[in-house]
Amino acid sequence: MPVQSLQAIKAKSVKTRFSILPAGSLARHLVLRLLPPIILLVVLDLVVTWGITHKIEMSDWQLEDIFWLMALGQMIFICLFAWVVVQGVRSGMKAVTELAEEISLRSADDLAPVQIQGLPLELDLLVRHTNALLARMNDTFAAQRRFVGHAAHQLRTPLAGLKLESELMLAKDLPADVRIRAERIKTVSDRMIRLGQQLLLLARVDPDARPQDNFVRLDLCEWVRMSAAEWLTRARDLKIDLELDAPDDAVWIDGDPILLDQMLGNLIDNALLYAHHASLIKIQITSTPPALSVEDNGCGVSPQEQGRVFEAFYRSSQATAGGSGLGLAIVREIARAHGAWWNLLSVPQISGTRMTVVFPGPRIGTQLNRMDRISQLR
Repeated sequence: MPVQSLQAIKAKSVKTRFSILPAGSLARHLVLRLLPPIILLVVLDLVVTWGITHKIEMSDWQLEDIFWLMALGQMIFICLFAWVVVQGVRSGMKAVTELAEEISLRSADDLAPVQIQGLPLELDLLVRHTNALLARMNDTFAAQRRFVGHAAHQLRTPLAGLKLESELMLAKDLPADVRIRAERIKTVSDRMIRLGQQLLLLARVDPDARPQDNFVRLDLCEWVRMSAAEWLTRARDLKIDLELDAPDDAVWIDGDPILLDQMLGNLIDNALLYAHHASLIKIQITSTPPALSVEDNGCGVSPQEQGRVFEAFYRSSQATAGGSGLGLAIVREIARAHGAWWNLLSVPQISGTRMTVVFPGPRIGTQLNRMDRISQLR
């Protein structure tokens, strides 16, 4: 941009900043809104005062009567003046109220630019700088997610090789101490491979990756029957019954089958790992609204930790089983990608733990956005 143009813009900015009532400013709006009714009220007050002093026969009035008449007129004038000021300020602050409501409805992960039309000049600069900050934060988070996804992908191959080598070692006759070490290597490799898979899944659920593009219409009941069947063997090994309660009729939703498989798997795996002393895991499907819940009759989650279990890498201090702390965080992200609402209910309301995901129903997945989710929460 030429130097002269930059100087012209700077001069215009300085001129606007130091002008008394710049165009589009809140001060100009309030003055233009309040000045006409205030002038009208003053004129009416003068007209009434002139009428009292010139048209009324003063000999018929006592001074006390005149005082009370003037006091009543001034009270009426003050009330009208206050009403005009309140209405004018409320009109001028309408954009501020809309901006506050727009920000309050946002989730912690929503870094989209703030879109408010008709902002006063005083707020327009604030919103532009805020949008620039949100854009920089979004770019930073996107770069972090890409790095995590790439790193997890690069680590998958050497970890798979390490797991294979440990399995080959365990297939041979080994001294007891060497076998113990090889089993430890295999266990750690399995855990790292699972962590890499979870990180790759988080990168896939990233809104920038548009998981809604892979949505298909599917029957929630039939899908759960097929997906949950894969966990029957492991549940039996742990002596836990896996029960399904689903309606006979189809319950249709729009979703990504791969992501939904991972979500249900994480919910069941979480119950198998952390529901101590559980003997039953019940999967329930309802049709109005379409919802999926996984409930166990185990030890439950303490009230202090119920608000944190969906945080990435958070693990309860009471947890004894190994894990990455990403299972429920991935459940949350997959639910968000489907425009769904999720909830955890545990002690003292119920004896165990119930994880519920409520879907928006069969709609076109690409149309789901933040306002759809807000309307569901309401």
